[in-house]
Amino acid sequence: MLKLGTYPTPVERIHSLSTPGTALWIKRDDLTNPVYGGNKLRKLEHLLSEAREHNATQVVTVGSVGSHHVLATGIFGRLLGMRVTAALLAQPRTPHVLETLRASVAQGVELFPAQSYAQAMRSVQAWVAAGAYYIPAGGSSHVGTLGMVEAGLELAAQVRSGELPAPDLIVVPLGSGGTCAGLLAGIVTGGLQGRVLAVSVAEPHERFERHARALASALVPEALRPFILERLEVERGFLGAGYGHASEAGAHATQIAANAGILLDPTYTAKAFAAALARVTQGKERTILYWQTLSSASLAPLLTDALSAHELDPNLLRLAS
Repeated sequence: MLKLGTYPTPVERIHSLSTPGTALWIKRDDLTNPVYGGNKLRKLEHLLSEAREHNATQVVTVGSVGSHHVLATGIFGRLLGMRVTAALLAQPRTPHVLETLRASVAQGVELFPAQSYAQAMRSVQAWVAAGAYYIPAGGSSHVGTLGMVEAGLELAAQVRSGELPAPDLIVVPLGSGGTCAGLLAGIVTGGLQGRVLAVSVAEPHERFERHARALASALVPEALRPFILERLEVERGFLGAGYGHASEAGAHATQIAANAGILLDPTYTAKAFAAALARVTQGKERTILYWQTLSSASLAPLLTDALSAHELDPNLLRLAS
């Protein structure tokens, strides 16, 4: 199987944000790869391996106009000599969204604007019918989520080796559902007793929650499935105005994180980190682990010779409104 990242990723206690009763730790998945890190690589290792096994020369996916998943697929698909195509959906415009879009274009990703998820999937179906390998949004299929199961087992091994205490709560964003599902399956299989707090960053909440629970249940032995329902907690209170919209709590968390040397984005990680800080303040858990899913690698090398924002396809720019 492909190895795109370096593992295990470090775990660190954030002393400045811990309290006498609750220790806040971070799992540094931002360091999976120096070119472009984050947890997307864990999923792509399995997905691109399967694509290669199928002799696919093209992979297709779907995501928002500022999608980290689309960019990561473009970077690592291109390294494997694969053509990468994506149908894009709307997302509020921010400087980070535009930089990510520019980087995707610079990596040679073929980008097609879609006015709805249904229209995006019609494009995907046509590409698959022509022989392309499909990677769902966020890489959150059974195959992709296996990478996050391995991440949960990796964490269990780090606990056993004494690198950190067993966390009572692991905090991650809940978008397409694969990250929290795989982690939950991994920690249950690995014998950890903590819970996963999935912080909702997109609607409809219910659909993504159901998908996460179904994925997690499918990835553990039948005897362990009853634990899935009781070990996943969903937090809906940090979504704000919706997917891609910055929130007041997220902006505050971003500043606090920056003071501790942690980079956040407004769409996913700021909201998850805000929830983690709130739980530290509540003091109900002794050890909280925030799982950093965002790449901390600079986008600057990926933007060398990239088009400026005003040179991009106007149809793509209209998606970032």
